[in-house]
Amino acid sequence: MTPVQYDGNITIPIAVVAKFLQSEFTHIIHPLLVISVVAMSVLTLAVKAIKPKAILNNPFLNELLNPNWFWSLTRCVGGLFIVLTYLDIGPEMIRSGDTGGLVFHDLLPVLFSVFIIAGLLLPLLLNFGLLEIAGALLAKIMRPVFKLPGRSAIGCITSWLGDGSVGILMTAKQYENHTFTKREAAVIATNFSAVSITFSLVVITQVNLAHLFMPFYLIVCAAGIVAAIIVPKLPPLSRKADLFITGEAREHDKEVIPAGRSALSWGYELALDKASKAPSVKAFFQEGLKNVVDMILGIIPVVMAIGTIGLILATYTPLFDYLGMPFIPLLELMQVPEAAAASKTIMIGFADMFLPAILASSIESDMTRFIIACLSVTQLIYMSEVGALLIGSKIPVNFIDLFLIFIFRTLVCLPVIVGLSHLVF
Repeated sequence: MTPVQYDGNITIPIAVVAKFLQSEFTHIIHPLLVISVVAMSVLTLAVKAIKPKAILNNPFLNELLNPNWFWSLTRCVGGLFIVLTYLDIGPEMIRSGDTGGLVFHDLLPVLFSVFIIAGLLLPLLLNFGLLEIAGALLAKIMRPVFKLPGRSAIGCITSWLGDGSVGILMTAKQYENHTFTKREAAVIATNFSAVSITFSLVVITQVNLAHLFMPFYLIVCAAGIVAAIIVPKLPPLSRKADLFITGEAREHDKEVIPAGRSALSWGYELALDKASKAPSVKAFFQEGLKNVVDMILGIIPVVMAIGTIGLILATYTPLFDYLGMPFIPLLELMQVPEAAAASKTIMIGFADMFLPAILASSIESDMTRFIIACLSVTQLIYMSEVGALLIGSKIPVNFIDLFLIFIFRTLVCLPVIVGLSHLVF
């Protein structure tokens, strides 16, 4: 997680290694993805039909191969979509470069390589004391401002420097390990899995305003902080139970620093205690391999299915145009040029984060393109990756929750972004 400079960008080693894997094994990643997703679909249906005791009695295999019928069908849909896209057969709307082709060729190879590295190395982040010492040091900021544990800042920093999906995976794993409550996990995953600096640069470059990157990113950070303070206080996040995955309440907050102790010394003590209970080398790799299998086989079929469906709706239906119409009066009130054209990009970000920047390229006003770029990055929730990852995880958020959070983040961030953009232009 240490920031490093690579190819002229600031990133983290996990992202560097993931890109290396992606480039070196580019010729076999797509066949591996097809085999993985199809095998998962077939195995899931077989377990549902046959109910073998060897799998049902194994907690890990039962959880992986025996989800409820909704997720079983979602995996099968993902299997169908990936075969049609790979073989380039069937309906154009499923396999085109704007829908299934985009998910399969552009998104899944990135996730595949990130999952391998992040899954193997997540135990290093979780089991050896880093989160304990960071939690004690950052609790004085995160608790009063965001009502979250200090350790939640680590996921945000990881997303900011590397990849948002890694931050979500960290949060999901800590939720399963009884570190975060349902409310905390949902809030962190939907408000702190920030877009990486690298991808933010890609977005602002797409709208031909790369020379304004510094004001762009400062405005993104300001809007993101405001949203992270306000949105968790609104439903559905405000209604999430402050209970662990087991249904138990937090009895003692270890991040509360005892009287007479400094944050550093208390965090160091907690970190040493955690490290003393760290798993053996064998157990470490077993846990890492389980993470990899769970992520690749459990999440990727869901991403293929939900991401493709979201992009089909965005590309082949006027749904997002209609959803954007209510924003026209608001944009005109805030004196945003080309308000009608801008409104069409607002809701389409729910399908994929990059779509607003693509559509905005044809807008003449620099200010409007700048606003759309800022908003697309701060909305955070998009179904082609983050939304599908969250729904595929155990974090307690569903599709309706994500849509409402997306709307609230949009409504909170838009006035902040437009107001600060007027200062830039």
